[in-house]
Amino acid sequence: MHHSGQSRSTVSIPDDIESAQAKLVYLYLSVWPDATTEDLCTALDLTTRTVCLVTSTLRRRGLLERTDTGFKLA
Repeated sequence: MHHSGQSRSTVSIPDDIESAQAKLVYLYLSVWPDATTEDLCTALDLTTRTVCLVTSTLRRRGLLERTDTGFKLA
């Protein structure tokens, strides 16, 4: 089905991201960059602790960057 005026982008999740939560965070940030921890918690129904652990891991792997307002993909 084609919707005129809408573009469709493809997001490729890196193979080394195994957890479902990390995949969700990565995918969410591909669509909504600069999302805050609170945004991620609310949208993905994750605890603050889980979001902090996931974003920390993704940052350590060089897949995510902290911005002045939240996070974005590296």
